[in-house]
Amino acid sequence: MTDTVISSHKKEVVIGFERPFVVIGERINPTGRKQLAAEMAAGDFSRVIKDVEDQLAHGAHMLDVNAGIPLADEPAILAQTIELVQSLTDVPLCIDSSIIKALESGLSVYKGKALVNSVTGEDESLEAVLPLVKKHGAAVVAISNDETGISQDPDVRFAIAKKIVERAADHGIPACDVVVDPLVMPIGAVSSAGRQVFALCHRLQKELKVNTTCGASNVSFGLPNRNGINGAFMSMAIASGMTSAITNPLHNEIMTAIMGADVMMGHDPDCMRWIQKFREPPAAGADGAEGRGRRQTRRRRAVT
Repeated sequence: MTDTVISSHKKEVVIGFERPFVVIGERINPTGRKQLAAEMAAGDFSRVIKDVEDQLAHGAHMLDVNAGIPLADEPAILAQTIELVQSLTDVPLCIDSSIIKALESGLSVYKGKALVNSVTGEDESLEAVLPLVKKHGAAVVAISNDETGISQDPDVRFAIAKKIVERAADHGIPACDVVVDPLVMPIGAVSSAGRQVFALCHRLQKELKVNTTCGASNVSFGLPNRNGINGAFMSMAIASGMTSAITNPLHNEIMTAIMGADVMMGHDPDCMRWIQKFREPPAAGADGAEGRGRRQTRRRRAVT
């Protein structure tokens, strides 16, 4: 079975078919977060530091780092952010940018084997990103769209993913270092969006033998109770073969759904992680009181 190994300078995380699901924390991203964007552009990373701490405390296995701020020096800010985050934690990082110079800047300072987010099926993207991935010994997220856009036909998306995997091989990048994003569309706009992704995940695992990821929160865009939808989606995606996702670990519904899916898939042996997380401690004094009661009963029987 395929394992994708991502590492920092101290720690490895393995994304794999028979392994626990990998949660990639999404919050270090200024897109849609005006205050974070303004702070990062001004060199204030206090909110980034808090995002690192919060996501790790809630169970993230990796962290996505994005510095896409309009009119800012993205290559410099991304490199600075990566160096900061790596000084705070030893979890591996996903370096996230659509700007080649920013990816190169981030990879040049990264310690370990990063996950690059991302490459598409467009020839221009393939020829720009894949040599960079190979040069730095990284793994890469392959998004299953190309210059024709995002197809509603899962067969087309599969063909694009296959093209990327084959082109990566031409550059000396093995399939185990390609993590395919089957593209999650908003279920409120595309009613078949879930089924499309589930079918693709199954084919990608069985036929291309590659690991998968996605921007999980896209599925609930525009709907109420987004975390409820996201949690249901994650459980079903994991059952269909998805092996990682970029998502928000601060949402308990999502993390609970992921942990429960790991239990059901047999990826949490003896349910130990579930038990450690959710078993309630005994009420204060309960064990002592019960023990005293048993000892008193034994003494009464001995006297009798």
